[in-house]
Amino acid sequence: MIFRRLFNLKPRTFILLSVCFLPLLCFSQNTPSQNTPSQNPYITKYWPLAQTLQSQYGIPAEVIIGIGIYESYYGKSKVCRLLNNHHGLVGKNQLMKTHGVKSRYQQFESDSAGYAAFCNLVARKNYYKSMKGTTDIDNWLITIGRNGYCQNPTIWKKHIMQVLKKHGLVNS
Repeated sequence: MIFRRLFNLKPRTFILLSVCFLPLLCFSQNTPSQNTPSQNPYITKYWPLAQTLQSQYGIPAEVIIGIGIYESYYGKSKVCRLLNNHHGLVGKNQLMKTHGVKSRYQQFESDSAGYAAFCNLVARKNYYKSMKGTTDIDNWLITIGRNGYCQNPTIWKKHIMQVLKKHGLVNS
């Protein structure tokens, strides 16, 4: 209202200008640049680990962290919290002994061990040799998905790409 009175604008003009320019004012300064992690706490915490694993395995950090975000809901899923399993890997765990809960997901000593296990899993696949070192995130996600990682690779990839775009880790 102060802005409207300051510039002596009619209510309709004020509403029109607000609708047109407010999104530009609110969102343009906080959008992270390409390959820069956003201010999201999960990304801030795990981005350096994903970059380290990228240099070791040749899997793009965006793929590593994108799958981690999607499969663990930013580290908030029960599987992630109880088992340090960010990527939904299947295997043995001690949940029945420790919490009286049965789970098919693998337990890891730490978050970094879970992240490394995901990269080891991908590195054991037949497609890995031809993909290693490439930076085509779309191709990585669809290849991982089609080789048994998820039930519907197209939708899975779409969701992960949306998360990565939301945080400015890939081009829109």
